[in-house]
Amino acid sequence: MDQGAITWTLIGMALATYGPRLLPVWLLSSRSMPPAVTAWLRYVPSAVLAALLFPLLLVNGGHISLGPKNIFLWAALPAAWVAVKTRSMVGSVLVGMAIVAAARYLFAV
Repeated sequence: MDQGAITWTLIGMALATYGPRLLPVWLLSSRSMPPAVTAWLRYVPSAVLAALLFPLLLVNGGHISLGPKNIFLWAALPAAWVAVKTRSMVGSVLVGMAIVAAARYLFAV
């Protein structure tokens, strides 16, 4: 590939990546949103995170795994409890990491 093709590829990739993110901001920044839309948009990050996280926690090797060998699922439960009670992302991550490390050490999973 020559330098021109690489440059145009990078420009096209940048537009495809940032265009859908910036276009709504530019178009809607001067308008006020209805309260229902604002309330609905508050739940989007949580829904996206759940959609990304649940398949990783529940599926192991192409099959749903709810058994004791799925240490990530069992570590996620107390980590979620810590997150809800303390609202601390660092605390919940540390609890989840500690449980996974302990399970791997104690049970050689």
